[in-house]
Amino acid sequence: MAESDLLSSSTLEANTTEPVGAGARTPATLEGAAVAYGSLVVMALLPIFFGAFRSVKHHKEQRDSGETPDIMSHRDAALFPIVASAALFGLYIFFQIFSKEYINLLLTGYFFFLGVLALCHLLSPIISSLVPAAIPNVQYRVQMTRLQGSGISSADEDLINYQFSTHDLVCLLFCTVIGVWYLMKKHWIANNLLGLAFAVNGVELLALNNVATGVTLLGGLFVYDVFWVFGTDVMVTVAKSFEAPIKLVFPQDILENGLAANNFAMLGLGDIVIPGIFIALLLRFDYSRSPGKSHLYFATSFLAYILGMAATIFIMHVSKHAQPALLYLVPACVGATLGLAVLRGETKILFQYEDSPSKEVTEGDNKADKKEK
Repeated sequence: MAESDLLSSSTLEANTTEPVGAGARTPATLEGAAVAYGSLVVMALLPIFFGAFRSVKHHKEQRDSGETPDIMSHRDAALFPIVASAALFGLYIFFQIFSKEYINLLLTGYFFFLGVLALCHLLSPIISSLVPAAIPNVQYRVQMTRLQGSGISSADEDLINYQFSTHDLVCLLFCTVIGVWYLMKKHWIANNLLGLAFAVNGVELLALNNVATGVTLLGGLFVYDVFWVFGTDVMVTVAKSFEAPIKLVFPQDILENGLAANNFAMLGLGDIVIPGIFIALLLRFDYSRSPGKSHLYFATSFLAYILGMAATIFIMHVSKHAQPALLYLVPACVGATLGLAVLRGETKILFQYEDSPSKEVTEGDNKADKKEK
């Protein structure tokens, strides 16, 4: 996913704009607000928890297959807030110049296809296990190869090599129905299903290679979030104008209006995915030391995330102003992790850990082995 997909709405806020055609909003009660924010916190925790464990499996599969992982370098992490800022401000200018209806029409189609694919990736194992035995699981392969000579050889390059089954087609059909529901109605439940799929896939597939890169990324986005929320109206304006499943929403008037409620609190996916990929890295660090036994760093950072989110909601409720959630989440997650490492005397071990050792380190090890021989 592109930076703008994740970070256009990186703030926790109440009272978002109403859906097209919605009537007057019902004022939020204390009970309704508690239900809404409690639901947002739960929805934020689920992608981080499941995405982190899925990332462990994903990285293991990449290592076993010999596939080169696509990881974020330290330079990428440092530049990320700058690129995200440019994308965010670009969207803000677009919404000021052009009609947001036309922009959102284009974005809706784009996120429809992305959302269906993300949902398929997430739900495929579940739906495949539920498909009736009457539907045979026939395998297919779509392949397009660029031939290097007149005949088939080992030097030929695969342009497309995709394998799927009839069960995958059933999953695609189911996910397309959800996508069409969102496309036609923009219902908040459909929005959240697609948003959760984006978040889980983001935590699973976006990879930080080491803790130093993670600290750089979170530190830069801490400044990014604070500046664009408190320094300008850009973040809030884009978040309210952007009709795409890049945020989770939950109605504060659901107790009064049920599923037809329209007074929403929202949480940007950036506030889930960015801390989530750091927490997932810590889980992989735990597994590298004691597979399946101790998840101490993961549990500590996960608990810190919960406390940081609670602090965000409390301060927003008291101040009655949109809050940059990373202002509280970054110090909580990074501070708790580094504090635990200092207490256990494992700071050096933590910062030396890498999912995929750099080429320089690998080449150095190989040279050392040859000398020993």
